[in-house]
Amino acid sequence: MPDVGKKAPAFKLKNQADKTVELKDFAGKTLVLYFYPKADTPGCTTQACGIRDRWDEYEKAGAVVVGVSPDTPDKLAKFKEKYNLPFTLIGDPDHKIAEKYGVWVEKSMYGKKYMGVQRSTFIIDGNGKIAEVLPKVQPKKHDDLVLEALAEL
Repeated sequence: MPDVGKKAPAFKLKNQADKTVELKDFAGKTLVLYFYPKADTPGCTTQACGIRDRWDEYEKAGAVVVGVSPDTPDKLAKFKEKYNLPFTLIGDPDHKIAEKYGVWVEKSMYGKKYMGVQRSTFIIDGNGKIAEVLPKVQPKKHDDLVLEALAEL
């Protein structure tokens, strides 16, 4: 997982509209890059809708939000439309970016081990450096933590 003050790992992925999105697209802006396991699942929906419901606070903080999951662009498009999400979702189906950010980890459910995304958020400053790392965030507490961190930047 990249440390605060380090350069954020670059990415180049397709969004929900099948358009390429790169880290450099956000130069000069504060980027909230959040990784979540799977679109349209309970925790991920809670987290995404929390951002949607507090969107004005993110805008007042001057932040751009991008969600990253292993989903394909078509699945992301359905998720974005279904919940009227006002931010970009990008797909990382081969989990290369999740690996670069250290969030592709071994998980366990019902005693079964598997690889998946550890829900984590990175706040990246306008110079492309990691300003804050929020690992293992809980969906219901995500917005409070992110907005608090943004207020301190």
